[in-house]
Amino acid sequence: MKNIASIFIFTILASISVFGQQTIEQQFDELLKKSNNYQEYKVVKKENIYSLRKNISDSISKFKETIQASSSKIIKQQSTISTLNTDLEQTKNNLTISQEKENGILVLGVLTNKTTYTLIVFIGLAILIFIIVILFIKYKSSFSTIKITKSKLIETDEEFENFRQRSLEREQQIRRKLQDEINKNK
Repeated sequence: MKNIASIFIFTILASISVFGQQTIEQQFDELLKKSNNYQEYKVVKKENIYSLRKNISDSISKFKETIQASSSKIIKQQSTISTLNTDLEQTKNNLTISQEKENGILVLGVLTNKTTYTLIVFIGLAILIFIIVILFIKYKSSFSTIKITKSKLIETDEEFENFRQRSLEREQQIRRKLQDEINKNK
């Protein structure tokens, strides 16, 4: 980020110096050309030095303004980037939650994966079918037992009825004999 800012500042400074009348370096060169020589020294007019000083101060103040504007722009961009990163994280979280909801089913307030849910449902269904088959087999065996028991009960009732009939007949025969014997003895 600092590299981008320094490149931006350099570009602005270069454009300001190009669009100005002369660059500072050109102004120094011109000052040296216009100055007079005295022994090994250069004599420069005060007016030219003050003009150069004013130009340098103006350039420095423009550079400071540019740097400050660039700094505020960088701060704004960093804030925007931070906000965008936060939004991106929130969007990623929302996407993850949405994908979980899409791939899941809410069962008794718990989000369950669809494959897990179908597996549980099929296992439950298989258990119910198994219980129904067992109950049907038990019912059938109980029904056959009841049928056999009923037939035995009917047989027993018939035998009992036959036995009763025979007992009654025997009893009647014994009474007759007894009566006959009583009658004979009289």
